[in-house]
Amino acid sequence: MINERKPKIWYGGDYNPDQWEKPVWDEDLRMFKLAGIDVATLNVFAWANNQPDEQTYEFGWLDEMMDKLRADGVGVCLATSTAAHPAWMARKYPDVLRVDFDGRKRKFGGRHNSCPNSPTYRKYSVRMADKLAERYKDHPALLIWHISNEYGGYCYCDNCATAFRVWLQQRYGSIEAVNQAWNASFWGHTFYEWEEIVPPNSLSEEWRGYNGRTATNFQGISLDYCRFQSDSLLDCYKLEYDAIKKHTPEVPITTNLMGAYKELDYQKWAKHLDVVSWDNYPSLDTPYSYTAMMHDLMRGLKDGLPFMLMEQTPSQQNWQPYNSLKRPGVMRLWSYQAVARGADTVMFFQLRRSVGACEKYHGAVIEHVGHEHTRVFRESAELGAELFKLGDCLLDARVKAKVAILFDWDNWWAVELSSGPTVALKYVEELHKYYAALYGANIAVDVVGVDADLSEYGLVLAPVMYMIKPGVANRLEQYVQDGGTFVTTYFSGIVNENDIVTLGGYPGELRKLLGIWSEEIDALLPSQNNRIRLNSPAHGIKNSYVCGMLCDLIHSEGAEVIAEYGEDFYQGMPALTVNKFGNGQAWYVATSPEAAFLQDWLPSLCAASGIEPLLGVAQQGVEASLREKDGEGYLFVLNHNANSVVVDLGQQSGTDMLTGRALSGSAELAGRDLWIIKTVK
Repeated sequence: MINERKPKIWYGGDYNPDQWEKPVWDEDLRMFKLAGIDVATLNVFAWANNQPDEQTYEFGWLDEMMDKLRADGVGVCLATSTAAHPAWMARKYPDVLRVDFDGRKRKFGGRHNSCPNSPTYRKYSVRMADKLAERYKDHPALLIWHISNEYGGYCYCDNCATAFRVWLQQRYGSIEAVNQAWNASFWGHTFYEWEEIVPPNSLSEEWRGYNGRTATNFQGISLDYCRFQSDSLLDCYKLEYDAIKKHTPEVPITTNLMGAYKELDYQKWAKHLDVVSWDNYPSLDTPYSYTAMMHDLMRGLKDGLPFMLMEQTPSQQNWQPYNSLKRPGVMRLWSYQAVARGADTVMFFQLRRSVGACEKYHGAVIEHVGHEHTRVFRESAELGAELFKLGDCLLDARVKAKVAILFDWDNWWAVELSSGPTVALKYVEELHKYYAALYGANIAVDVVGVDADLSEYGLVLAPVMYMIKPGVANRLEQYVQDGGTFVTTYFSGIVNENDIVTLGGYPGELRKLLGIWSEEIDALLPSQNNRIRLNSPAHGIKNSYVCGMLCDLIHSEGAEVIAEYGEDFYQGMPALTVNKFGNGQAWYVATSPEAAFLQDWLPSLCAASGIEPLLGVAQQGVEASLREKDGEGYLFVLNHNANSVVVDLGQQSGTDMLTGRALSGSAELAGRDLWIIKTVK
């Protein structure tokens, strides 16, 4: 359990007292009490304060604040402060500075400005983590460790080049194996010595292509460099982790992730996090389904265990093009959306607005006016009171889904490094189309990796499964053989883990399971489309739907043709097929369909697998999620609409834990409000 040391939904966020004079501290603590704040994240960017030179460490301010928070009953999420190195370090040890994509050596500035393979950075970051852990190992305020902050950013310096070669030797064993994995004979790129390999950037194999997307001559080296940089940053995290664990083996350790953040393979990272935590920053117009998918992705990183909502804003952000205010009730609603999908904390960036620099207009519980008489503070205090009222009843409750969507970072990198067939193909967007259709039908979904145990799922979706890693095809065959239903799409089964095409016809290793052969792939212009025409549409499904972007020209090799293309020279060729395989079935969607098709088809596919929605009738803007614990069910119903709606609870009934109201059948839910219904069996 995340919250074992403080058994309630933690409520608080990032606090930077080191940026303020001491008289402000006591006023902040007074307002923390009013708001129900019981956890503060300290020391995130205080490295320069803590270590003014190479030999000196000064923790007096941190000692004082840890003691003050403890005296007020506030626990501490203690960061290691290593997300931005001090200026003296950059001046004295320039190896700590990154080299950017264009080969330019950075100067001091910004944050995440350290080379992950710099011996200097690793030495001093580990030393800082060690000193903090030794100093505060027995402090009663300490709840959890927070290493660095929002890791990210690649480096292309000489240190990284050397480390990359070592990484390749460990992965492949020989230079000959590297040449084979990368198909290096193409364009005469054969390597004879390890030193001949250089990082892929704008000086070598890569360039900024259409709409800022990275393009590359050799997908193999670029894919491996993504893996290498993710591993390099992970190694930095692990070094600090080990330094802390030797002093506080029982205190959990995390670092804050960022949802579908492309640069780092979070599924690999999660194995080294005691607790998954992440920062949620949707825009005013971000689809609610996308935010829900990100929560489900974070929950899926550690087999469905609860996660920490480490950051969100109580009002507005500062770094998006248009930084809208959260409308009244939205902060509360979105906080509970996280809890509904597995969060056991509700935390903010930030508790007090900074006075200067780039985050001075980022929202905070305590605004620049400096008192509690603001809308944002009032809403924060009301939420704090509710979370106190809920106590520990929801802690460690799990979301149990019967549908899984497979998400894979290696596949994401490979799809979007591909030199064709279309720049319009965006991996996460395609997954979200399928997720959104299920979200809209109030059907629970887990978002998991390709190595997850699939045996408990009735339906597994793998849109754009371009890369097939070793053993994955066999596991999918066994899943379907045992009675599961599997769905994949166009541009799947094309390459192996090194982005080398599987010869013998698409979809490669999935060909037997799917019972089809894909001959060609047509890439349509944004102005073009085709149609999916169903041969015998089931109840609730139309005869025809629009499709576009990519169209696979496929032939059946035993699969039943459910729908065909309606236009162009491949009119009449299969567009949707199903193949019976053992006790289950495998579907292939040969094109990118309009949302209406998925909204009509996927719920019917769930119904055929005995998977039921959480509510009786789906409604636009109404979200449902169910957490379970000790035989009890907690049904969250959230109304994202500004206006009230009448919600059909179907067979569900129980008592709203926030108001004590008994609910069953149909009931009215106010705009931007929610229920947490303790259900009756």
